[in-house]
Amino acid sequence: MGRSIYFFGGGQADGDAQQKELLGGKGAGLAEMTRLGIPVPPGFTVTTEVCNAYYAAGKALPAGVEDEIRAAIGRLESLLDARFGSPEAPLLVSVRSGARASMPGMMDTILNLGLNDEIARGLAERTGSERFALDAYRRFILTYADIVLGVPRDRFEEALGRAREQAAARLGVDATRLNAAELERKVPDSLLDPESLAALIQRQKDIVLGATGRPFPDDPYAQLWGAIRAVFDSWKNHRAQVYRKMHDIPEAWGTACNVQAMVFGNLGDDSGTGVAFTRDPSTGERRFYGEWLPNAQGEDVVAGVRTPHPLSKSGTGGVSGAGGVSGAGGVDDACSLEAQMPDVYAELVEVQATLERHFRDMQDLEFTIQQKKLFLLQCRTGKRTGRAAVRIAVEMAKEGLISQREAILRVEPGSIDQLLHPSIDPSAPKKLLARGLPASPGAATGQVVFSADEAERRAGQGKAVILVRSETSPEDIHGMKAARGILTARGGMTSHAAVVARGMGKSCVAGCSAISVSQGQMAVTLYDDHGHPTDTITVKAGDLITLDGGTGTVYLGAVPTVPAALSGEFEELMVWADAVRRLRVRSNADTPHDARTARNFGAEGIGLCRTEHMFFDEERIQAMREMILADGEAGRRRALAKLLPFQRGDFVGVFREMAGLPVTIRLLDPPLHEFLPQDEAQLHQLSKAMGVPAQDLSRKNEELAEYNPMLGHRGCRLAITSPEIYEMQARAIVEAACEVAAAGIEVEPEIMIPLSMTRRELAITRALVEAVAEKVFAEKGRRVDVRFGTMIELPRAALVAGELAEEAEFFSFGTNDLTQTALGISRDDAGRFLGAYVEAGIFAKDPFQSLDAAGVGELVEIGRDRGRAARPGLKLGVCGEHGGDPSSIAFFERAGLDYVSCSPFRVPVARLAAAQAALAAESSRGPRATD
Repeated sequence: MGRSIYFFGGGQADGDAQQKELLGGKGAGLAEMTRLGIPVPPGFTVTTEVCNAYYAAGKALPAGVEDEIRAAIGRLESLLDARFGSPEAPLLVSVRSGARASMPGMMDTILNLGLNDEIARGLAERTGSERFALDAYRRFILTYADIVLGVPRDRFEEALGRAREQAAARLGVDATRLNAAELERKVPDSLLDPESLAALIQRQKDIVLGATGRPFPDDPYAQLWGAIRAVFDSWKNHRAQVYRKMHDIPEAWGTACNVQAMVFGNLGDDSGTGVAFTRDPSTGERRFYGEWLPNAQGEDVVAGVRTPHPLSKSGTGGVSGAGGVSGAGGVDDACSLEAQMPDVYAELVEVQATLERHFRDMQDLEFTIQQKKLFLLQCRTGKRTGRAAVRIAVEMAKEGLISQREAILRVEPGSIDQLLHPSIDPSAPKKLLARGLPASPGAATGQVVFSADEAERRAGQGKAVILVRSETSPEDIHGMKAARGILTARGGMTSHAAVVARGMGKSCVAGCSAISVSQGQMAVTLYDDHGHPTDTITVKAGDLITLDGGTGTVYLGAVPTVPAALSGEFEELMVWADAVRRLRVRSNADTPHDARTARNFGAEGIGLCRTEHMFFDEERIQAMREMILADGEAGRRRALAKLLPFQRGDFVGVFREMAGLPVTIRLLDPPLHEFLPQDEAQLHQLSKAMGVPAQDLSRKNEELAEYNPMLGHRGCRLAITSPEIYEMQARAIVEAACEVAAAGIEVEPEIMIPLSMTRRELAITRALVEAVAEKVFAEKGRRVDVRFGTMIELPRAALVAGELAEEAEFFSFGTNDLTQTALGISRDDAGRFLGAYVEAGIFAKDPFQSLDAAGVGELVEIGRDRGRAARPGLKLGVCGEHGGDPSSIAFFERAGLDYVSCSPFRVPVARLAAAQAALAAESSRGPRATD
């Protein structure tokens, strides 16, 4: 392990922005800002290597680290002319986590560390404010006891509530008719006088003593060691683990720990704290955007306890109507930082512009103002919605900040899904319930739930839920993930709920002051057009509400939605992406509607048309079941004749929609028993409809039943035993192709045989298809080019790919089944244990979501090499779920496949991922040759 401590302060820094792996994003940002001459409170970063060594040693700090930290504290003392642990010139510090990837709210922060009774008195004397010193002290005890000592936070909240009740009595406020949220609004922390705070501090200490059996630690260095350990421990807390899984952040990275001299935003009305973005993180609009709170500490803004004010006046770059009194822009303008402290605001505007130019990306800033002096506490690449990511990347490229290629790489492919979210149908009837802040775009309807656990439970039952909270905390992360949308009574556009929801692509309405959440229900105050309260209604758990995260509106009941409209910036980014990608992108589509959707999203053909999905329509399933139940070939052919026109019509529609593009049609794949009813009631209903005794149906079910249907009588095996099934399908395809070609529309049909493993299977099925095609050509007096290929879904198929290529003109790797058969894991049953495998590090990701490159990937490469050795130029594609997964697409690019195929709504994701994969491959080969 190298050096453990990197100092920053006094215009100099040991580290810089390039050292995120070692210093974490926060530490690297603080070092870089210090180097740029931006006002940053001095401090030091304990590296990620120390975190990993801490875990390797059984949660013990490595030898010598404490001595290095004491030396760094000494440098701080010299720089600031203050002393850590001294009442005369007290030095207080913050202790914050800081991983290399931003994980907002997932790990722990402790402010005001270094206080005890004596130092608090000294701080009061030095600042001239007893109330400020005691407020800082009670905040420190609460967070330290919660994070380091493990004393439940709600015990302190109860004590704070009692202090508010006593303050309410002193102020003449009747607290008996107020719930906790209403009491907090009437008696905010700022109204607690020194006497109330001193009594509250003593109650907090009593709580700690009762819960731990030990007094609250009053040695500042003991506090510091405990806080640093707690920050490292938070790397593996539950919420951080959930967040890392969601965002593919490796556990091995560890977190850095930043110890920084405190500056105070709660010293009075000439102080404050805030969060800012150099561009709008929801829309991507180029405007300075953010919120602040006067006389507050940073946790007050991000925790959502108080609804903050905008930074800018309306029309000067800020958020019109964000915070303050909704709809009263003049009130918001008066509360804005621009109005309250114009000089500080002007300096902040200059700083944010400098940082965006320097880092060449949208920045997320945290700042504190101490007696009208600005300090930057954090600078990191800002989280943003998918829509904002696209707009920011395209506009920065046009501004000359980045290149078009950099713009392509700036957008996370998965985030494009957010652009495809539905929005509220403007013509639909709706009942307005309340208005809040538009914290994260998109429309969501669901049942109201009031806890994260309940959200997770109901979502697990397949129900759509909206998580409603006074404000969210990091402990709610699992419920936020499960919910369709989030609604909070408090908090602003940069609250925990807003930031996390935007990162997840979830609809979120925050700071909805009309609602009050208490005792498992939500009270909603209704207002007239003039903002006067008119009534109160109660919304209970299970009631339906709809959120419009784009406007901050909450509706009662379910409201219809309309599909998303893609922006001009999106289309422009896709043009840039298409120009650099090599992999073609097709779609899995089974109907003309799916085909149209896929083509609108830029699909370059259909890579998988599953014919079995066409048989489940009510008109068709009857004929399908007749075919299955027939006693012999003649009966099967009569039933198949009924299905032929349906199949032909489907293919005509698909070919028309995909005019001029290839359409790969997989012949029947699943075992036949899947088309028969399984329970008694359905069997008797079918018996009555078909005039077949129920016992005969039961017997047929028993005959078709298999111990392992996935490896049973399915795929091309059906054609070997009942060739008439594939004959009908081949006729339907070729007749449809001839019909569409006769109308002057170009068609490119490709017939694909599933589950083959021998050349002989393909020889038999190819002869069958070609014989049918020749008959149709003779009947129609027209020929079309029909290509013949197979899926590679079995390890043996990959191993004998050279033999299969003697018959097949193309391969499509069916990576769903190839993963199942290669790993010996049933996808349907894997959910019971795959999570534990990922937890244990056996798999980095679920192999059914992201390709197992080392195992299944090698089979793909073997199939590629042996297939193309036998048939040079053999076309290779992928049509499993992995065809829409960005990390899998990167592998397919490296493997030299020709195309991927995915669901229609994943096509834009795949297009961008393929472009990024091409750029990564090009980068690994070195710079391109120039003319």
